[in-house]
Amino acid sequence: MLQQPAGYGVVLVTVATEEEAKTIAQAVVEAKLAAAVGLSPVYSIYRWQGEIHKKHEWQLVMKSNLALFPTLEAKIRELHSYQLPEIIALPIVNASPAYQQWIDEQLQIECS
Repeated sequence: MLQQPAGYGVVLVTVATEEEAKTIAQAVVEAKLAAAVGLSPVYSIYRWQGEIHKKHEWQLVMKSNLALFPTLEAKIRELHSYQLPEIIALPIVNASPAYQQWIDEQLQIECS
């Protein structure tokens, strides 16, 4: 069985539309790269190419094992419309053992 040296994490991704959010969420869950994905509308203010932009976007909150991050990131980039997508992984510091087990059961990684 494979070890999980990286541990559990939340991956944040911002996309342009609800449809794009749903497409990426469906793809990463089907590929067993994320156990679950929450989708929420957000209002973003950011600097891009020297100008301030303000726009409505969608944020995806993916629960996964960070050992899968390189493959998860590649899948997101494959489907993402932005030139420079936000793909940020944050470690999950603590979670119930039952929730961790559920995450393991949903992913393509085997747990020991």
